[in-house]
Amino acid sequence: MIPPLALKKNAAARLSALGGLLLSASCLLAPAAHAGSDELGELLAGAPGSAGLGMAVRAEQSPYVGGGVRYDLMPLYLYEGERLFLHTSRIGVKLLKDDAQRLDLFIDQRFEGFSDDRRPASLAGMAERDAGLDAGLSWRQRQPWGNLKAEFLHDISGFSKGSELRLGYSYDFRSGRLALRPSLTVAARDARLNNYYYGVRPGEATASRPSYLPGSGINTTLALDAVYALSDGWRLMGGISRTDLSGRIQSSPIVRKGAQTAVFFGASYDFGVHQQNWDEESSPTHVKVLYGKSTADGCHLVKIVTLRCAKTATVNSTRIAGVQIGKPLIEQFNGWPLDIVGYVGVLQHDDRGLATNGLQLDAFIKAYYNGFPWSHRVNTRLGLGVGLSLAQRVPYSESSSQAIRGRGTSRLLNYLDPSIDFSMGDLIGSRALKNTYLGFGVSHRSGIFGASRLLGNVNGGSNYIYTYLETVL
Repeated sequence: MIPPLALKKNAAARLSALGGLLLSASCLLAPAAHAGSDELGELLAGAPGSAGLGMAVRAEQSPYVGGGVRYDLMPLYLYEGERLFLHTSRIGVKLLKDDAQRLDLFIDQRFEGFSDDRRPASLAGMAERDAGLDAGLSWRQRQPWGNLKAEFLHDISGFSKGSELRLGYSYDFRSGRLALRPSLTVAARDARLNNYYYGVRPGEATASRPSYLPGSGINTTLALDAVYALSDGWRLMGGISRTDLSGRIQSSPIVRKGAQTAVFFGASYDFGVHQQNWDEESSPTHVKVLYGKSTADGCHLVKIVTLRCAKTATVNSTRIAGVQIGKPLIEQFNGWPLDIVGYVGVLQHDDRGLATNGLQLDAFIKAYYNGFPWSHRVNTRLGLGVGLSLAQRVPYSESSSQAIRGRGTSRLLNYLDPSIDFSMGDLIGSRALKNTYLGFGVSHRSGIFGASRLLGNVNGGSNYIYTYLETVL
């Protein structure tokens, strides 16, 4: 494993607690997507306690006739704990880990299936082939002559109900700031998996598209991944892969002939390169309670943060109430008046009879700036959080607005949390409340303009303006 992310040891304890909450949140509402090889996760995973954020762009040839090239913007959310890990689309528990081998139990997303935003003519009239969610077991062993890997995955979403066994070999080359990993993966796939994604059912057959079931088969993938350390914190990454689908899959009338090529490139930042100022016992905890209302039509995030709109909905208005728990990651980032805090939160949606109420689970990293000229008198924090939001049910404010625009929805979306707050103790002259803050924020869910398959290719989302109290214990 190439480890470009590494946190200091004294940050591991507080991140482990954060990671445990994150794991619970993601397992409850994990979305469906592509059963990838966890290439980005393995490439960026660091020492226990590491965490980071980044972005990657991926392009791959569609396996379907006329599908062209698929483009995908993939946000990278990374956490590597002693026992828990999150690698963007894969989350799991380390059952066994030492210097030589590792055994993981995980849930992963599968990107196979029909494109959410563009369907070629070859698939016209066919039922949707949805992305699936896999549970799996992964074993890896590191040797001087290379790395061995075996994984078993089974669909738990109920779409394909298929299984896959992957066997892989990789070798790590290092030269200065550059690390390369070539790899070979052989995937044995059962009939249910192949028939679902590449078969044509009798009711879908046409004169030019006969009924066909490919059955089981073996796919092979050759890949080359790379990481380059630009600095102590920044990493560039990239890779290219070529997948040869089994002959029986390529014989399907909806599958194009030839190999499937994919490339990706991106960047990530390691929050663990900065010296911390506390240990496990002294690590503070942020506790925040909030209450908010959905915004009026046209009152989008840019207008809100630029103070051009602060209207909440008067018709079909919905509510949120929640709690967020945070742990500090960095104090005085690069010597600036900027603190970094990791949060997990639970929101309750009150859709006021318009839809069934549901929970929303958020995990994000938030930066606070407090360098205002008056902050020594009244401490003022301007914050921006970035992360993931997983909804038990798509909130009414999203489903209704997306239906009007003829757009899809997703339970998993990107999460933004801009806010501003003031020290209650400084405002009223109470030392006991100096670390208690009163503020206003926006709970924003969006799909990054429909550019991310991880987020369901959703273009749109929701905004709630909320008030809150936060105390640092």
